[in-house]
Amino acid sequence: MRAVPTWAVAIAATAPVLLVTGWTVSGARQPTGYDPVRDTISELAGREATDAWIMTACLVLLGGSYVAIGAVLHAAGLPSRFLLAVGGVATIALIAFPRPPVGGSLGHGIVATVAVLAMALWPAASALTLPRGRSPAHPDRPAPPWAFRRSVGLGVTVVLLALFGWFVVEVTGGSRAGLAERVTAVAVALWPLLAVLSARRAHLAVTAAGAPSVVLDQSVAGIAPPDAGPARPHQLP
Repeated sequence: MRAVPTWAVAIAATAPVLLVTGWTVSGARQPTGYDPVRDTISELAGREATDAWIMTACLVLLGGSYVAIGAVLHAAGLPSRFLLAVGGVATIALIAFPRPPVGGSLGHGIVATVAVLAMALWPAASALTLPRGRSPAHPDRPAPPWAFRRSVGLGVTVVLLALFGWFVVEVTGGSRAGLAERVTAVAVALWPLLAVLSARRAHLAVTAAGAPSVVLDQSVAGIAPPDAGPARPHQLP
């Protein structure tokens, strides 16, 4: 299991803070009629928004953080990391399809849907592709970190998809689209942080407890430890 760099932990911790700070500062710059409970985050980066660059910059940094985490979170498995990176790229691509002041935008809707679905499905991808736990055939192989276990990953994906469904209902006929989008966005941004912390904790545990057992297993198998010189065949007394 590869170590999770410290900078990845810092980026993952910054992502939700950046998101909330971005929509708070940008929302304060809007005219009096803007309602964060009713109006969406996308409107803060729209064509008619006041100081749209604030939310635009936050979306770019947020998407870039997802891509960076996906590049180094080896414990999640390749399919899961790919979905996380896709979600990050789609988040950045939202700035190329700003929401118009009146009506909707097909391009914006497609890119936003890809971003949310990729970010919602990546926990399930790790849960379905990684081993469930310790294997009898490979007892020395550590179990996946708790964030990538099947029940946890599938449960997180169900919750995120349910939040996305709530947002869709509010957008199509409700009055709390902004609230639903903000709750969904925070949940999506928090899971990479929890996953990174889980992988880092698991790696530290393996590093602390695994080194002595590796030497012991090698000596039992008749293989000399790295500092013990050439191995000698066993002799009967």
